[in-house]
Order: sequence, then structure tokens, then C-alpha cells
Amino acid sequence: MAKNKQKVHSGAKKRFKITGKNKLRRRSAFGSHLLAKKGQDRKRKYGKDLKVAKGDKKNVKKMLGM
Repeated sequence: MAKNKQKVHSGAKKRFKITGKNKLRRRSAFGSHLLAKKGQDRKRKYGKDLKVAKGDKKNVKKMLGM
């Protein structure tokens, strides 16, 4: 009998990307609405991807089946 395959967390696969060197990238928070009151520099920074924090890497990798 075949064993079950590990499933990838469907929320995590939408939110995180794995780079070519197996680093984890995430989207910046606070950049989707209420943008009129935020400055141009601040809004520009929201568009860039960030690294996943050291403390979160273990859980994110587990959710992505790494």
C-alpha cells in the first residue's frame, strides 16, 4: 500500500516564494489599503519582497514541505 503524500499548506504557498538559493521571501504588510495617508517613500517600500524572519523560517519551511 502506498503512503500518503505530505500536503503543502495552501495559504503558505500563496504567501511565500522560494528563491533559487532556497531562501524564503514574503510580501510586505500594510501596503494594500488606506494608502492616501502614507507617504510615497513608504508606499514604494511596500512593493518590495522581504526575507522571512529567522524565528519563522522553521514553521514556514514545514508548511511548504521543505
